[in-house]
Amino acid sequence: MSLFDLTGKVAIITGSTKGIGKASAFELAEHGARVAISSRKQDACEAVAAEINAKYGEGTAIAVAANISDKDGLQNLVDETRLAFGQVDILVCNAASNPYYGPQSGISDEQFRKILDNNIVSNHWLIGMVAPEMRERRSGSIVIISSIGGIRGTPVIGAYAISKAADMQLARNLAHEFGPDNVRVNCIAPGLIKTDFARALWEDEAATARRNATTPLRRIGEPDEIAGAVVFLAAPASAFMTGQTIVIDGGVTI
Repeated sequence: MSLFDLTGKVAIITGSTKGIGKASAFELAEHGARVAISSRKQDACEAVAAEINAKYGEGTAIAVAANISDKDGLQNLVDETRLAFGQVDILVCNAASNPYYGPQSGISDEQFRKILDNNIVSNHWLIGMVAPEMRERRSGSIVIISSIGGIRGTPVIGAYAISKAADMQLARNLAHEFGPDNVRVNCIAPGLIKTDFARALWEDEAATARRNATTPLRRIGEPDEIAGAVVFLAAPASAFMTGQTIVIDGGVTI
């Protein structure tokens, strides 16, 4: 059996109607998993699920809208996935928020709390909803999409970076808790990726050119280049890996 075979596995991917989440959903399906597509809008979820079902076969994907700030909505996402597919083997916490761009001194309390709630607390909620069954089966993989912002300072996305550092610590803590039950928790820390979410960071061509000049690979990343790591962390290939953060940034942080 291939180390990357996910046949029979079931994955929930938040924020999976575009960007890294969508690319990850497609790659997980490519490797045999059934997937639950989720974002805030049901029509967008249904469109992506339809694309996946058309490519990989009817019944490969379901669409369940959920706002990551809504605990009941997240529970419904988990419940509907279990109803459709029987269980949850893989959780990809990809959805996040960053409503503020600028110095830390200018962020409002409401914006700061929203970032922390959506990028940390929502992951805590979701993991708490799926981990018990994984631990009981002694099998499961949880992947949190963090950011290189969580491992270095920034003058413009400070609260977001704080939340992403916290996600790395969340993974480390839970790796300790869940490890004896063979459930793994890891992070991926992307650099600048060409997604709608990061548009404010890459749409300025002059700024992107300056960044590329100091990036060893001389370019920003694409969503598919993160999705490969999601498959790795979900699959048997990473069976001895937990509590870690994989940095995928074109070499920026070196």
